[in-house]
Amino acid sequence: MKKVVTFGELMLRLAPEGCLRFVQAEKFQATMGGAEANVAVDLACLGAEAAFVTKLPAHEIGQLAVNSLRRFGVDTSNILRGGARVGVYYCEKGASQRASKVIYDRAGSAIAEARPGEFDWDAIFGEAGWFHFTGITPALSEGCAALCLEACQAARRHGVPVSCDLNYRRNLWPREQAGRVMAGLMPYVRLLVANEEDAADVFGIHATGSDIEGGKLSREGYADVARQLSERFGIPEIAVTLRQSISASDNIWAGMLYSNQKCYFSKEYPVHIVDRVGGGDSFGAGLIFATLEGQSPAGRLEFAVAASCLKHSIEGDFNVISAGEARRLAGGSGSGRVQR
Repeated sequence: MKKVVTFGELMLRLAPEGCLRFVQAEKFQATMGGAEANVAVDLACLGAEAAFVTKLPAHEIGQLAVNSLRRFGVDTSNILRGGARVGVYYCEKGASQRASKVIYDRAGSAIAEARPGEFDWDAIFGEAGWFHFTGITPALSEGCAALCLEACQAARRHGVPVSCDLNYRRNLWPREQAGRVMAGLMPYVRLLVANEEDAADVFGIHATGSDIEGGKLSREGYADVARQLSERFGIPEIAVTLRQSISASDNIWAGMLYSNQKCYFSKEYPVHIVDRVGGGDSFGAGLIFATLEGQSPAGRLEFAVAASCLKHSIEGDFNVISAGEARRLAGGSGSGRVQR
């Protein structure tokens, strides 16, 4: 299995203990996280060779960020050092009918101030077998948007397949700008990961017959969304996460893969949520891993959904599970009985 390269921002995550609210907190737990970094760590834990590309300050907090990846075996050799600060995000975990909340403090981060030409993409993709980014990174700055295009163009030169998770963040950029920039990147993408909200917010494509707030999902509506995305941009495969939100604590989790003009739907998992941040990233990592393994479309989807189901039970951004654990759950071993 060839190396998977991911590109984005790695941030310091500060979270109150348990389910305390921000205004109650007297101390915060510090960990690291960020969409593409999560995918790199998740892949390394599954057993793939993964590399993360970003820019981080040369000071000790930057080194803390680098070390958080190294401990899981992620290749950090192409991380540039420079800039003034590491981006921060604050995460308040929801419970029952109270939603989780995220506050960003990432303006002026080292990667947001990076510019085209700083990374040697031809060297980075020399031994790569896959490239992954998300819609969060081009939202950080015009420079990051240009870097994503630069990376996609280099990946194409080297014959490296590209995946993207739309991951729209309304706090980072308006819908119109997101639609324009992401439309320019879609021609390079082989596998697009999206959910119903992302497709609507970024490209104005809606799932008919669905009610996100009410927890109602329409299989036919999502199949239509996938077909529209594939036809509009020429993307061979579209993956959609299907989350039915009963409350902030309990969801029903599943997925869909549109491949070769056919839709595959996974089994559904009722999940009691420990930490949902990184759930979509773990789904993307699972799909990439199973694709590189050469699994069938249905098998790839079941593996990815099982992996991301398990992520909801794990604290922090990273999905620290093995491929064997995901395979066992996908195969039907989901009772949660003690393993002796």
